[in-house]
Amino acid sequence: MRALLVDDDRELARLLRDYLVSHGVSMDHVEDGARAIEALAAGPSPYDIVLLDVMLPGADGFEVCRRIRTNHDVPIVMLTARGEDDDRVVGLETGADDYVPKPFNPRELLARMRAVLRRARPHVHASERLEVGDLVVDVPAHQVTVAGREVQLTSFELRVLSVLARRAGETVTREALAGAVLPKGAAYDPSVDRSLDVHVSHLRHKLGDDGKEPKRIRTVRGVGYVLVKPTLS
Repeated sequence: MRALLVDDDRELARLLRDYLVSHGVSMDHVEDGARAIEALAAGPSPYDIVLLDVMLPGADGFEVCRRIRTNHDVPIVMLTARGEDDDRVVGLETGADDYVPKPFNPRELLARMRAVLRRARPHVHASERLEVGDLVVDVPAHQVTVAGREVQLTSFELRVLSVLARRAGETVTREALAGAVLPKGAAYDPSVDRSLDVHVSHLRHKLGDDGKEPKRIRTVRGVGYVLVKPTLS
């Protein structure tokens, strides 16, 4: 695993690098968002995961996360001393895959990193190809097309869409969707649940659905969402 740490705390970077290297993780370190964007632009997939602090000089971590998401689907774990639920929700809404408050145990952080990577690269059958009308979700390839047009999704959005596509025509509860983005066996996390509306809104936009009167991903008020199966004519 190759990680990019974006944090202006040099002592934390030194300690974290020492720990991660001893567990088979190589880590590069930059101190601000601009350098992070430059590092990610170097090559097709230079990093497996990004560890992104919220309190950065210049643009904060939330803004850097948004910028990364415009061009990259690399998994992002946000690190911050601000552990409030609202900050966690904002981090997830901007495209982060997980959120770890400081101070943290390096062992727990490594476990969370590995869990995020497992979710981003699930071990599924190579032939898993989900088709719902003109929507095609190729899970192993992380590729989604609508009427032949490729759609770029974040790993978070892909997981949500995959759950809906596997159960197309059925109402999927918000709790089930939230559970799909958590490590296996982890406790239900209300902060993830609260961010689902934003992610579903992004999905609708990317899939060409009508945000005001959606026909592809519909909200079942008070319950969850359903990916509508086209009726046979």
